[in-house]
Amino acid sequence: MKKRNKAPEEGASWMDTYGDMVTLLLCFFVLLYSISSVDQVKWENLVKSLNPDAAKEVSQLVTTENQPGDDDVPGSTDLPKDTDRDAIYEDDLSDPQDFAGSSPEQQQIDEQFDSLYEQLQQLKELAEESEVEIAQGDGYTFITFRDKVFFDGDDWVMREDGKKMIDVFAKIIKPCAKSIEQIQIIGHTSQGRPDKKNNINTDRELSAMRSAVVTAYLQKKKVIAADRLYSSAFGQHRPIASFDTPEDRAKNRRVELLITKTGNVSNQLDKYYKQVYGDNATE
Repeated sequence: MKKRNKAPEEGASWMDTYGDMVTLLLCFFVLLYSISSVDQVKWENLVKSLNPDAAKEVSQLVTTENQPGDDDVPGSTDLPKDTDRDAIYEDDLSDPQDFAGSSPEQQQIDEQFDSLYEQLQQLKELAEESEVEIAQGDGYTFITFRDKVFFDGDDWVMREDGKKMIDVFAKIIKPCAKSIEQIQIIGHTSQGRPDKKNNINTDRELSAMRSAVVTAYLQKKKVIAADRLYSSAFGQHRPIASFDTPEDRAKNRRVELLITKTGNVSNQLDKYYKQVYGDNATE
């Protein structure tokens, strides 16, 4: 009996190909949907870890994206003709840090802080004019109290004249406290003899105690939050003059108040010294 030839196997059906294509499209749209909303905090942390300089630009980009609930706001989303789109986008960015001085509150802070310089001139009336120097820079005010304004030699007990100085200082800054980011009180000593450095322990302890005493007395006035007061000390190691003459040594014996403005980018102390003391600032 003759065997029948088997029917040739049919190739893959076109329905299989079509089904695979539809499945891939579905996966693609699910993927698009899953990444359509961005967690701002996680996204900024990722960008900061890869490129810290791009953090601010990414923050602005995410802020301007539609947030949940934006579509529920009534009214047309079409911009009217002859509208300045750039101006509208600027108004939508509500973060005052993105545009310095753009908000009324920031303008008030700027005005209050700028007025400090003139008001602080009153401090010069409480001591010899050469003993108190006040300098103003971009976002900061710097006060230098020389020699014995606050303390007698080799002592950290504040003089009564020094207390009156801080009393007046506290009254001046009280109305402007909101405009002040921080006040740094810095203590310095001077080398006792031109040819011999101070004892390390005594030198450091004396400058540190002087700055701490001034800081504590100012804190008791309760005109600015305690966490915005900083004390630091350098002993004889931040001179602004030589140690050769008594007059120069007196210049190095000082207490400084560095007042910085709210929202201002703080600089390193060396930069402030360079702007205030010029070439006289030495290490």
